[in-house]
Amino acid sequence: VQLQASGGGLVQPGGSLRLSCVASGSIFTITSMGWYRQTPGAQRMMVAVWHPGGTTYYADSVKGRFVVSGDTSKNTVDLQMNNLKPEDTAVYYCNVESERVTVLDAYEYDYWGQGTLVTVSS
Repeated sequence: VQLQASGGGLVQPGGSLRLSCVASGSIFTITSMGWYRQTPGAQRMMVAVWHPGGTTYYADSVKGRFVVSGDTSKNTVDLQMNNLKPEDTAVYYCNVESERVTVLDAYEYDYWGQGTLVTVSS
C-alpha cells in the first residue's frame, strides 16, 4: 500500500492550502483516514481524522479553520486549511487505517504517507 500526499507549500498567514492524499494497493476495509503533523523535535500530532459515515475529529488548534473529507470509493482524504497561522507550519502526514476480517481472525493495518511540508510565513 502506498499513500501519496500533495498540496504543501509556502503560504502567508491568513491564507489557505488544500492537502490531498490518495492511497493505492490492497487496502481492505478503511476504518479511518486523516492527517497528522510534526515539527522538529516534537511528536507527531493528530490534526484531523475522518471516519466512513462522516464522523470527524479535529485538534482544538484547528477547529473552525480546517476541514477533513474522505472518499473510500477513491481512497482519498483531503484537508482544506483556511486562515493558516505560523504555528501551523509543519510536515503533514496522511494516514489510513484499515482492517481485514476473516472467519478466524481480524487484522488491522496502519499506513502513512511520505509527508508534505506546509510553511506559513510572511
